[in-house]
Amino acid sequence: MVQLAALSRRTDPIVLLLCNRKDLFFIRVSKLLDCSSPKSMWFLWRIFSKGTHMLQCLCGKSLKKNKNPSDPQLKGIVTRLYCRQGYYLQMNPDGSLDGTKDDSTNSSLFNLIPVGLRVVAIQSVKTGLYIAMNGEGHLYTSELFTAECKFKESVFENYYVVYSSMLYRQQESGRAWFLGLNKEGQAMKGNRVKKTKPAAHFLPKPLEVAMYREPSLHDVGETVPKAGVPPSKSTSEPVVMNGGKPVSKPSKPT
Repeated sequence: MVQLAALSRRTDPIVLLLCNRKDLFFIRVSKLLDCSSPKSMWFLWRIFSKGTHMLQCLCGKSLKKNKNPSDPQLKGIVTRLYCRQGYYLQMNPDGSLDGTKDDSTNSSLFNLIPVGLRVVAIQSVKTGLYIAMNGEGHLYTSELFTAECKFKESVFENYYVVYSSMLYRQQESGRAWFLGLNKEGQAMKGNRVKKTKPAAHFLPKPLEVAMYREPSLHDVGETVPKAGVPPSKSTSEPVVMNGGKPVSKPSKPT
């Protein structure tokens, strides 16, 4: 890596010609990592999110395909989500969401799992919980993957990424509800976050490409069954919403 870093600082075309495609790929990635501008981070995110084909072209290597249907089939990324407000999105041990200035904490690591065309599930690496948004715009965390855990991933004109609920939006105007942090780093209600404001703008900082099994889709409000207890879709047990406060379970969409 030291040699690659030294090569990346040289502009001699002869050196670049002598490098193989894999070396050139890592040189380009190291340059992008050194430059933390939104455009460079967006391009790096595109490299990781494109996955197998792009990595194969850049590295000059063919990647083996999994033929076993039980093996992980979805290609996602492990990343940190940097909000334009100056915070990294994090999930605390109690399941609450907020922002942190620390760029090295494990609580800010998330799996971005593709579950549709430009649709992702955002799962905490540390807790294994999914980020979800209910019909009132409140963010909460769920052990099970439901329709409320699906977020549309869109690139804004300034190269930042916005995440909007796939299930809910303003009824009259049709305006989307977005994931967002305020100036104090607190999670906001989705219906109060505007697409054009820094609160909604996130910059994925990918760390690695990972393979995932497709999450099993459960009904909204369904809970993880306890040992020896038959599963039930109707329960009075509370769920932890943002802030760690127990509230009644979100109602099932009609």
